[in-house]
Amino acid sequence: MALKIASREVDGVVVLALDGRIVLGEETVGLRDKVKSLLGEGKKKIVLDLKNVTMIDSSGLGALVTAHTSAKTSGATLRLCNLGSRTNELLQLTRLLTVFEVSDSEAAAVHAMANVASAS
Repeated sequence: MALKIASREVDGVVVLALDGRIVLGEETVGLRDKVKSLLGEGKKKIVLDLKNVTMIDSSGLGALVTAHTSAKTSGATLRLCNLGSRTNELLQLTRLLTVFEVSDSEAAAVHAMANVASAS
């Protein structure tokens, strides 16, 4: 099943609601391309909502790290929210929870991003 990415803007923060699997192939390419295009448009605050992500493999983790790195390089902030228990466990095992900023809900993520204002 292909990864569906729904994009909307809330209080100046772009929220990408991901639905499906983040796995090797078109899913990871699609996610990377979407984040890169947002950064290219000058978007500085991006939230990845993982509520409907059913599976992440090592390539999916790589895509999340690439998105995070691209955002940082562009002077943007990327935050994850709504991690499922499996995704949370995976990020803990790989120690990636120390890399990403994570919020429990989309509202909390948007609020945290709004407070970052234009620190960059």
